[in-house]
Formats: sequence, C-alpha cells, structure tokens
Amino acid sequence: MPDSRFATLDDWLRWQETLHPRTIDLGLERVRTVLRRLQPAPPPHIAITVGGTNGKGSCVALLDAILRAAGYRVGAYTSPHLLRYNERIRIDGAAASDDALRRIFARIDAARGDVSLTYFEFGTLAALELFREAEVEVALLEVGLGGRLDAVNVVDADAALVVSIGFDHTDWLGTDRDSIGFEKAGIYRAGRPAICADPDPPRRLVEHARGIGATYRQVGLDYGFDRTGRTWRWWADALHFDDLPLPGLAGAHQTGNAAAVLMTLASLRDRLPLAVAAIRAGLARAELPGRLQSIPGPVEWILDVAHNPLGAAVLAAHLRERPCAGQTRAIIGLLADKDANGVVRALTGLIDGWHPVMLTGPRGGFGAALARALRDVDAPPPADIASACRAARTAARPGDRIVVLGSFQTVAPVLAAQPWLSDSPPPQSREA
Repeated sequence: MPDSRFATLDDWLRWQETLHPRTIDLGLERVRTVLRRLQPAPPPHIAITVGGTNGKGSCVALLDAILRAAGYRVGAYTSPHLLRYNERIRIDGAAASDDALRRIFARIDAARGDVSLTYFEFGTLAALELFREAEVEVALLEVGLGGRLDAVNVVDADAALVVSIGFDHTDWLGTDRDSIGFEKAGIYRAGRPAICADPDPPRRLVEHARGIGATYRQVGLDYGFDRTGRTWRWWADALHFDDLPLPGLAGAHQTGNAAAVLMTLASLRDRLPLAVAAIRAGLARAELPGRLQSIPGPVEWILDVAHNPLGAAVLAAHLRERPCAGQTRAIIGLLADKDANGVVRALTGLIDGWHPVMLTGPRGGFGAALARALRDVDAPPPADIASACRAARTAARPGDRIVVLGSFQTVAPVLAAQPWLSDSPPPQSREA
C-alpha cells in the first residue's frame, strides 16, 4: 500500500479541496489519465450512468434497490452527500469506511503523479477503484454536473439515463434547454441504450442520441406508465408489468422516475435478468433521505433538497397533494448561483411564513440573492440555520408543518440536528 499522505479522512478531504486551482473544472483528460494508470483494462461489471437536472439520486436509489433485491452485487456513486462523505460510495447499500477511503485516496495520489485533480475527480476515481476491488456486478454512477465533461463520463456506460432537463448550473451548461440537453446527452454511447425520462426533451438531446447511433428510448414514445390508485402499471414494446407497488420514495413524480428505471433495466435484460418479485420488492424498499422526507409529529417537518425551479415545482405539487390543517412555514437556504426568484415563485401561495438562511463560503453569497427574492413577502433577514430553526419552531403550532428546502448545505445540518426532537414542550394551538 502506498504511504498515506494524511492520517484522517477529514485531512484528505480538506487537502483535495485545495489541490486543484479551480473547484469546478469540467473535462475528462485528467481523470482519464489517472484512471488508465489505476485500471489499464476496464473492469467487467455493467455500468449505468444517470444524469439530469433533477431526479438523479432518486433513480440511482431505485436502481440500487431493485438490483440488490434481485441478488446482484451493486456499487452506487452519488453526490453530494448529506451527513458524511462516505455516503457517496456504497457497496451493497453500505457506505465506504474511512479506512477504505484513506487507502484508496493514497493509491490515487501515488498514481496521479503531477496530474492535478479536483475534489469530485478524486471521489469519482475512489468509487471506481472500490467497485473494482469489490468485484461489483453493476456500478451505478450519478453525474455530478452536466454530463459530457463530468468526471463519471470517463466510463463508457452500458446504459445511460437522463431523467430531466431544466435550468441549473447555467454558468457551465448554457442558458437554454437545447444547450443544457446537449451537455446531458453526452453520457449516451453509440449502440447502447439511451433513456430519456423528460416528456419534452430538447431537440439537441434527441439529435445527439440518434446521431451517434445510440438505442434511444423516450417516455411517451417507447415506454409508458400510468397510476391507478395505490398501484401503477408500466409497458414498453411487448413488455408490461401490472399492479406494481408505488415507489417507497415520497412524491407522485417518483412513479415517472421508477418508469424510467424499469426502461433502463429492460434495455439490459439479456445481461441483467430480473424476476418481477425483485422489481416489486425493490420499488417498495427504495429510500433516499432529504427528498420530500417527512418527520411526523404535532408539527410535521419536511426536508427536501429542492434548489432549482424544477425541484421547487415538484415540492410545490407535493405540498398541494398533502394539505395540512394549519400553516406551512419554510426554512430556505440557497447558494448564490441558484435561481432564488424561480424557487420562491414556484412556491407562491403555499408558504405562510419564510425563514431564510444565510449560507457562507465561496458560493454562499451570504443570502443576498435569497433576500432579494423574498423582498415582497414579510420575511426576516437571512439568519444562521440554528436561528432559523428556532424561529420556525417557535412560530409553529400543532397542525402546522415546517418545510426545510434548498441547498444540501441547508438540509444536512437540520437533518443532523433533528430540531423536531427538542425537549421544549410544543406551543399552544392558535385557538387557545
């Protein structure tokens, strides 16, 4: 084993944040160079890459649950993490240990030579090495940003799924859906399944998929689904599944994500045969913290990492479908490069009280953009997360709910602190 540069995982991660001159530096050459040194021959497992503006994490969770229910050994690489970096790399549902990550980081450091890597590139290489070591049968890779130039695209996926195309990361991907769609379509490969779950995909995405000779499959054209009460059905060509259980993930939109996952798996059925029982079990077992996550109680808490208008629209639909008896308060924190106006606009009429959060750091912007987006509502100035939680909880009454939304940097500390477990007695109802 190569000598380790650092003794702790935290030290490794802090160093990785400073190694490359730019935090985000899209391109495949650096990571491809180091990967070839680590893995001269590609490992034999099947790789599925998942991209899109929203829904990537949900689709990876559904794929992981179904494949593991079928008995396959599965590696899943996702980002960002909520509570611990280790969550990003899972093998058969278990997060990578600190020891495993330190060992793999040392190996990557020795192999890279003078090649500078970003934090995300280091993590991507670590996932690929751990999957190779563990001899996984399927590797699930979530795109970090875009697709075409994202580090995970160094892998020629056996099947690729683009879940949705919306406006996010426009500084890197372009300011129109055609440009964004083209970047996301970069994960497709010639002669291999290319799935699109967006019912209205940009022209350039479709043209790219067909132009390279990918086996393109689009919702509404090549596969379909509908929900009937507490079950749903799915079909594609001669295949069909009836009376499927609703996904274990919250939100009506998850049926669409599950349908795309089934199309992806169906496209690989010759290499990954699945029993219907495994599909049913996996759909029901799938879970993903921080996505419309509900913590019931006298005051319900809902945690959701909706940080762009598309995600906020999904959250809004969920709130409309599940009205509460009292008021809905929102703790919201967004990075400075997010469309705060679009997020707030999507939730108009659904929030009775806003509690903006001030995020610091290079992309935090100290809540200035969020404060501007909330200037027309009676919102206090942005506060730190702990203060916003206290204010929301103090204002809430039994029958109310508190929604925590926005950046992972907003939702994660709330999930860790669990303010709903406060020992203080709940305030009296408004009627008292």
